[in-house]
Amino acid sequence: MHPELRRELWGALWLMLLGAVLGAAFGFPWAGMAVGVVSALFFQFHKLNQLYRWLRRGRTGPFPELGGLWDEVVREVHRRDRDSDRHEKHLSGQFDRLQAAASAMPDAMVVLSQGDVIDWANPPAERMLGLHAARDVGTRLVHLVRDPTFATYLEGGDYRDPLIFRPSVEPLTVAVQIIPFGASEKLVIARDISHVKKLEDMRRHFVADVSHELRTPLTVLHGFLESFQDVFADGDPDLRASLVLMREQVDRMRRLVEDLLALSRLETTPARTRDEIVVMQTMVAGLCNIAKALGPDGGHHIEVEVGDVALIGNTEELRGAFTNLVQNAVRHTPPGGRIRISWTTDSAGGRFAVADTGEGIPERHIPFLTERFYRVDGARSRASGGTGLGLSIVSQVLLRHDARLAIESVVGKGSTFTCIFPSSRLTPGAPGSLPPPPPV
Repeated sequence: MHPELRRELWGALWLMLLGAVLGAAFGFPWAGMAVGVVSALFFQFHKLNQLYRWLRRGRTGPFPELGGLWDEVVREVHRRDRDSDRHEKHLSGQFDRLQAAASAMPDAMVVLSQGDVIDWANPPAERMLGLHAARDVGTRLVHLVRDPTFATYLEGGDYRDPLIFRPSVEPLTVAVQIIPFGASEKLVIARDISHVKKLEDMRRHFVADVSHELRTPLTVLHGFLESFQDVFADGDPDLRASLVLMREQVDRMRRLVEDLLALSRLETTPARTRDEIVVMQTMVAGLCNIAKALGPDGGHHIEVEVGDVALIGNTEELRGAFTNLVQNAVRHTPPGGRIRISWTTDSAGGRFAVADTGEGIPERHIPFLTERFYRVDGARSRASGGTGLGLSIVSQVLLRHDARLAIESVVGKGSTFTCIFPSSRLTPGAPGSLPPPPPV
């Protein structure tokens, strides 16, 4: 027990005894004791009232001299106030340093509270997003950054990938990343990537220009080699073999140039605003014929599954992407293997899949398959006529159709490449569409 509390209790006890003695002198011992208790309580309430008035004044002015345990309470309150002030100053200094560091960053930073209302913005946000750091606090961000793609991205809630767009206030290209934190707050970070976009555009135009310029000399070389093969058909075997090898390499370069030009067109031209209905039954029937024509002498077992729901998109782009997947399956499946081409739909969307029983792909390679010129086995890919650009083209086509590519593969058992389309890209099959071809 605290010594001051013990002293207070002894004081109250002495008052009770004193009251009892005085009451006994007048013949009322219990009344005297009651007077003593009331007196002790009166003194305590008087001190409590003084403490209360001091607290109401904001703990300013001289400390009340209450004596005993009450002085200990006042000193404890004062000590806690002093510690709280020091802690508040420390936090304030930390906050000022963090705010100064955020203001010095080259990236735009905006803190949003509930309802996407601006709480704070650093100076670069004024230049990149057209905000005023002081004036726009309390305003919804979408009322100031008037871009439909940005509004959709902010309200969508899926912030796994950054949004790249051009704000109207400056001729810039910015990449926006949103980081949710707390209960309903968000941190918006915008980075100026104009120089990266410029370099990327230069690279695309360079590849497109060089590829276009190579088409003519390669066509000329191909024509002369055909003529030389006819002229020296009965000549030196070594010369004939050299001409065959030269023509094969020219053909490979022509395929590479055509793929580069196709990829460049997909990257630089905008997607069609008005798509057409792609009858998947007709599409799959054509792909089945391509698989048969490209197959080896032993042939493949071709299986087909196709529903009657059509796809909305660009027929030529989709045919090129699907053909790439079928060609890959044929190239990497040994004779006698199975290739399954399917088009299925459900409430979530549509799935075009090409599955094979080929040699499969090691799992470590799967995340990089859509990169340009990436090859799991370079020698095998070149021997089969691949350019290393097929899956890059597929990925770009799917991106233009709001779709994505999923890859599953097991070494020694085969691979499955699935193009996943959203339900917004589906429509009922057109009347008179072809029936699905039977399994081969």
